[in-house]
Amino acid sequence: MVADAQTGAIGGINWLAIGGGLSLVAAALHLACIVGGPNWYRFFGAGEGMARMTEQGDWRPVAITLCVAAALAVAGAYAFSGAGLIPRLPLLRIALVVISSVYLLRGLVLFMPSALQRPDLTMTFLVWSSAIVLVIGLVHAIGTWRAWNTL
Repeated sequence: MVADAQTGAIGGINWLAIGGGLSLVAAALHLACIVGGPNWYRFFGAGEGMARMTEQGDWRPVAITLCVAAALAVAGAYAFSGAGLIPRLPLLRIALVVISSVYLLRGLVLFMPSALQRPDLTMTFLVWSSAIVLVIGLVHAIGTWRAWNTL
């Protein structure tokens, strides 16, 4: 396998570009929950409490969801920066390590779902969301590792 010295891409796979795309998809899904309303919050597993607050017109679910979407979009931007798709962002190496670590730590709930157990979250949600986040974290971590010398 040949690695691209500029981006750490291996065999034509730019792991950070894929990670950035996955982060942006996750951000878009969070924004879709705001537009979709209570049933979308329920479907994506935000919990009955968030869905009920949304039904009541409470501002907190929107604020929380916007913050999560913004954090995911920033993660995507940093991954794209590391992939060489957008200009270099500040503290790129540190940010990519932190982003990968946060995703991986959240993903590890897959192996200890009781660590994040809340009465309003189903075990199905915890397992699936943890598996998805673990994959996103692995993609970011592999991309960061592969591109490290050029970051």
